[in-house]
Amino acid sequence: MFFAGSITDLNLRSDSLSINPPAFDFSQPIDVIIVGAGAAGLYTALCLPASLRVVVVTKDTVSLSASDWAQGGIAAVTAPDDSDALHIEDTLRAGAGLCDWDAVKFLVEQAPQCVRSLIEMGVAFDREAGDLALTLEAAHSRRRVLHAADTTGHAIVSILTAQVLTRPNIQILPQTFVFDLWLNGETGDCQGVSLVYESQLIWVKADAVILATGGGGQVFAQTTNPTLSTGDGVAIASRSGAKLRDLEFMQFHPTALTKDGAPRFLISEAVRGEGAHLVDKAGHRFTFDYHPDGELAPRDVVSRAIFSHLQRTEADPTIAHVWLDLRPIPVATIHHRFPNIIQVCQKWGVDVFQDPIPVAPAAHYWMGGVVTDLTSLTSIPRLYAVGETASTGVHGANRLASNSLLECLVFGGQLASLSIPESEPSHLPPPKTQDLLQDWSEQVTPLESMRRELPRLMWQGVGICRDTQSLLEAIDQVKLWQQEFDALPLSQAFRDLQPGAAIDLPTPNASQLLRVWGEVRNLLEIGYLILRSAHFRTESRGGHYRLDYARANAQWQVHTVVQNHRWKTSPIVGVD
Repeated sequence: MFFAGSITDLNLRSDSLSINPPAFDFSQPIDVIIVGAGAAGLYTALCLPASLRVVVVTKDTVSLSASDWAQGGIAAVTAPDDSDALHIEDTLRAGAGLCDWDAVKFLVEQAPQCVRSLIEMGVAFDREAGDLALTLEAAHSRRRVLHAADTTGHAIVSILTAQVLTRPNIQILPQTFVFDLWLNGETGDCQGVSLVYESQLIWVKADAVILATGGGGQVFAQTTNPTLSTGDGVAIASRSGAKLRDLEFMQFHPTALTKDGAPRFLISEAVRGEGAHLVDKAGHRFTFDYHPDGELAPRDVVSRAIFSHLQRTEADPTIAHVWLDLRPIPVATIHHRFPNIIQVCQKWGVDVFQDPIPVAPAAHYWMGGVVTDLTSLTSIPRLYAVGETASTGVHGANRLASNSLLECLVFGGQLASLSIPESEPSHLPPPKTQDLLQDWSEQVTPLESMRRELPRLMWQGVGICRDTQSLLEAIDQVKLWQQEFDALPLSQAFRDLQPGAAIDLPTPNASQLLRVWGEVRNLLEIGYLILRSAHFRTESRGGHYRLDYARANAQWQVHTVVQNHRWKTSPIVGVD
């Protein structure tokens, strides 16, 4: 499974954490800080006016993001037999009544333009006889998903990265961990961030901040997300009092490679779209027992079908799996469309041409996030959010396949017209030295324990199927961990820090150690938010399924909104 690993593992990762960022002059005014360097952050940076000085901050490198791992593709209306109306209808149906009509309409109408933009940048989507090749994915009524073999995310992020590196107004700041937003004490506006850069903890001012940190799959023990997906943007926004929405809705991808020792590698939805069958150990296509669309039912339906089938047929369903059989697909199609899947499965001893792939569900995509409008603005002035971090209203209770990369592009593109007044110039005090890492060795053990045990607790308490008892038990445990976390000397030291003054960190590994502390802090925050949101919504809908409230309830056709840890509901836009 993909798990964040131990603190020791993180400190020794030479591919990401040991690389020193380039020298950076923080004394020069910054117009926009973008936190995150996946598809959403990079595309947004390219769309911002060239007159703005833009800094893209990423805690790893630009090539390490969930976007880079995305296999399926981008949904857009490009074929003559397709239409905006059909794409809208499919999106609304998958969203199980919680999509905002205006946002969905906006997403679909802007999609072809975003595709053209990527093609002009050099993204090489697959073609057939000169036309864009389109595939069918679950819950789509037409073949409308553009792809670049089965590494579409990598193809897009590679091009976006190359483009960003050519722009003189954009600078990437890697291996830099953002802790919190910096709010103006008088106006409440976002005026920058606090971050750890090299051996300093500093406060950096900007006229606007854009959160593009992706999702939070690492809060679950089984996830297709990379180790950096720790929900940082949502946690940061929550601590600053931003409105959050629909946090209970986590999409569990039905088909992740499930083999001892192997990561939970996602086997793309497109495989089933091309004709692969889901079968149990007897070779029975069991998904049709749960839904008439079988393997091509919405993701939440297929995930629950697998979960329920394993519960009924296996002695220990927590470690069991079903099989994804690619052999009904023509061999040439498999070679052409899924070379990466072939290679990864081969690495773990599975020949997809001879044997079915062992698969089981894993946490994949977070439908909830920071509430934004159609311009990507949050409830905090000067703070924006894009991509999986945001809750735009387009995904509802269950995201339609291949609308996620599209959302990154469409809503990142809206910041092309960003116009913000300049903030007052900052005059920060000189840095001071403070040993925040005293007694670090005594703090390692509880942090490692929380990092290891929280995802296991979340998988059991708020995984594919939830109920009141499991939720309340998990909430109580997370509260205890938060109390233990707050009692750590490092946590107490940060609570007493005053915004504005930079702090020199004397320990050589300080940046790495503080990132570990910060990620555990964020995971505990989003774990609590997800659990409380799931307990608050007493029905089943989309990616939220409760055994004790197993049906959808018309009274719950509303958004769940949380701000400052207070929960309420809000109406769906476009629903009477």
